[in-house]
Amino acid sequence: MALSMSRLEREEFLADLHVGVMGVNEPGRAPLTVPVWYSYRPGGLVSVITGDGSQKARRVAEAGRFSLCAQTETAPYRYVSVEGPVVATDRPVDPGERRAVAYRYLGPEIGDLYLAATAERAAENCVIRMAPEHWRTADFAKELG
Repeated sequence: MALSMSRLEREEFLADLHVGVMGVNEPGRAPLTVPVWYSYRPGGLVSVITGDGSQKARRVAEAGRFSLCAQTETAPYRYVSVEGPVVATDRPVDPGERRAVAYRYLGPEIGDLYLAATAERAAENCVIRMAPEHWRTADFAKELG
């Protein structure tokens, strides 16, 4: 039985709430892999907000592409891994987009606290946007019928 997800399944899964793991080439070493908050709408771009001077932002700028993996934490396990080119890096980050990501991961109340606590650093952020090009997926629930 095939464990791979259909296009609709993988895009809906990636659009759901998961902490992603970003992977990007690090010359002379294993890839840099770090957990990230991300946003995605089916058929759209994967967006990650990060510090403009962060190691991941520098590595992504050098590589011109990155990968992102999202997974479930409980059985039956499922994951989506997507990789593709960076199509835009936006500076500054739109406050509405920053708020939407904070609310997505923390909810409005804690999201507002987070936004206030990080307001001074907000101007140092960028949004890296990737066009999904290569997908890998698995849904182990499909083994169970």
